Amino acid sequence: MSIVNDIRTAFSRRDNALNQLLLINIIVFVVLILIKAVAFLAGGAGIYETIVRLFSMPADLGALVRRPWSVLTYAFLHQGFLHIIFNLLNLYWFGSLVREYLGDRKLVSLYILGALAGAALFLLAYNLVPAYRNGPLAEVLGASGAVTAIIVAAATLLPDYTFSLILIGPVKIKYIAIVIVIISLAGIDGGNAGGEIAHIGGAIFGFSFIKLLQRGTDLGRPVQAIGDWLGGLFSGRPRLRVTHRNQPAEPAATRKGNIVKPEQDEIDLILDKISRSGYESLSKDEKQKLFRASQK
Repeated sequence: MSIVNDIRTAFSRRDNALNQLLLINIIVFVVLILIKAVAFLAGGAGIYETIVRLFSMPADLGALVRRPWSVLTYAFLHQGFLHIIFNLLNLYWFGSLVREYLGDRKLVSLYILGALAGAALFLLAYNLVPAYRNGPLAEVLGASGAVTAIIVAAATLLPDYTFSLILIGPVKIKYIAIVIVIISLAGIDGGNAGGEIAHIGGAIFGFSFIKLLQRGTDLGRPVQAIGDWLGGLFSGRPRLRVTHRNQPAEPAATRKGNIVKPEQDEIDLILDKISRSGYESLSKDEKQKLFRASQK
C-alpha cells in the first residue's frame, strides 16, 4: 500500500523529526480508534479503557511504579479529535520554527524532555499540594505538555516572529505563548487540572531549555545520546572511533562549548534586513548567525 510506503519512508529519513512526531501521534490515535470500534462491536468496551489506562500516567506513585513507561507514553495518547488536532497543529507550527532554527535533534529533545517536565510537575502537585493530594485519583494523557514546551521554546528563541491568526491578523508568538500559559494557570482548579499542570511544567522547561542553550548548555544532550545509541543498536552498524594525532589546539573562542560570534557589521546588516522585510526573509545561515550573536 502506498500509505504504508509513505510512512516507512518518513521514518527512514534522519532529517524528518517533526513529521515523525506527528505521525507517531496520529498512528497511535488511529490504532486506539480501531481498538475502540472493534471492542464496541465485540461487546468488550472495557478493553479500550484498559489499554488507555495502561499508557496514561497516574498520579498515584504506587500505580506509577507498576507502569513506569507511562511517564513518556502518556505524551502520545489523545482522546477526541479536538484534543489531537489542537496539539498537532501547534506542534507543526511551532515545531517547524524550532526545527528550522535549531535542528531535528533539539526538537525531539524538547518534545521528550518537555513531556517529562510536565509529568514531573503533575506528580509533584498531586502528591504534595493539599488541594490535589486530597482529591480524587487522577491520570494525565496527551501531548500538551510536550507541545507547550515547544511553543514557549519557540517564543523564547524568536519572540518577535509573527503568525497570522484568523480574525485577528499578525500576532507575535511571544504573546501567543503568554496567553497559552495564562489559560493553563486559570485552569488549575478546573476539570482538567492535571493537564493544565503538565502544560505549565512543559512551559517552564521550554523557557529554561532555550535560555540555557543561549548560554552554551544543551539540556538535550542525554536524549540525543540515547537516540544515537538506539539508532546504532537497530541499524546494526558498528560504532567507529576516530582518533587524531597532533591535533591543533582549539581557538580560545571555541573552547568550553562557546560559539564564535559573528562580527557586529554582519549583525547590523541582518537587523536592517529584518526591519525592511521581516524575520521570515532571512536565510537559514543568517538566522543561525543572529542566534549565535545572542549567546552572551
